[in-house]
Amino acid sequence: MAEQLRLMTVHAHPDDESSKGAATMAKYVAEGVQVLVATCTGGERGSVLNPKMDRPEVLADIANIRRAEMDKAREILGVDQAWLGFVDSGLPEGDPLPPLPEGCFGLQDPEEAAKPLIKLIREFRPHVMTTYDENGGYPHPDHIMCHKISVVAFDAAGDPEKYPELGEPWQPSKLYYNSGWTRARMLALHEGMLAAGLESPYTEWLEKWSDRQDRGDKITTRVECGEYFGVRDDALRAHATQVDPDGFWFHIPLEMQQKVWPTEDFELARSVVDSPIPESDLFAGIREKVGAH
Repeated sequence: MAEQLRLMTVHAHPDDESSKGAATMAKYVAEGVQVLVATCTGGERGSVLNPKMDRPEVLADIANIRRAEMDKAREILGVDQAWLGFVDSGLPEGDPLPPLPEGCFGLQDPEEAAKPLIKLIREFRPHVMTTYDENGGYPHPDHIMCHKISVVAFDAAGDPEKYPELGEPWQPSKLYYNSGWTRARMLALHEGMLAAGLESPYTEWLEKWSDRQDRGDKITTRVECGEYFGVRDDALRAHATQVDPDGFWFHIPLEMQQKVWPTEDFELARSVVDSPIPESDLFAGIREKVGAH
């Protein structure tokens, strides 16, 4: 009997799973893949970014509200989800930047902080993991630490000499970094909007693009998942404290996105299997190995 494929996505905060690779997860769930989201922190220090939710009673109970939002998004995506139990660092602002709060995720020792993730990997036994690049996708201290512990855990989980107390060794086959906004993707959507006689929300971003890092040349894998963009957007809206339903995320019509850029993109960072690059499947080189279809 074919083994069920398993995907683990590692994210810094509740809501990150719905803005990075969510349509890919929904696609794989529909195909029978078991998907587990590992959420590093509770998002306790996240700002309320939706004006409709910016109320004193929401701010007073933000930790519980963000957990409830995560439950709703998880159900929409059809995934399982586990909390790693770290405390949100917040996004430091100012010049110079203030120190991070004592005990927060961003100040942890990556070797130590990787332990709950290693334990989870050994229990869930994913074939593929996704996380952020070394810059965190953007330089939030929790995103950078999420990258660090993911790499430590990927390398250590299969080593019987390391952390024997955390369960039977399991080596995931591949580790990917989520690809965020590349210039090529933004330009394609921008030009699509203009060609349709619509106003593009990206004009100012593109004018200032020279200041931004662009990793478009590092993409190895493009997963066709346009039909699940609506599921992704519903999961995003479930994070009501973080996502304004009338905001930036939803300015490009779904049909336009599906036509112009119907993939979610990834960088293959580690692999213990052979799969020709470029890829269109996170499980390329693994399906044959485990007899899954």
